[in-house]
Amino acid sequence: MPLSPQDVSRIAHLARLELEADEQAAMLGQLNGFFRIVEQMSAVDTRGVEPLYTPLSAVQAVALRLRQDTVTEDNQRERNQASAPAVEDGLFLVPRVIE
Repeated sequence: MPLSPQDVSRIAHLARLELEADEQAAMLGQLNGFFRIVEQMSAVDTRGVEPLYTPLSAVQAVALRLRQDTVTEDNQRERNQASAPAVEDGLFLVPRVIE
């Protein structure tokens, strides 16, 4: 379902963008083009296709270069929390924002 000019106006308002009429028309074409591409991609049957971790793995064997999971820095929690207004049991305390 293509977007309408009213949809573009609403999106621009939500994004706090001020678009001129010609900019809105261009944006309408770009957004509808994007959604056409998404619809085409969604129509492709991908059942049974394994996801690739890199595009190269489709054409050649790729060995993952994983690093060792080792600690490289000292624990500096107390130093990092020294400037915090409130800390308890090693955790930052923040004001409640949800009642």
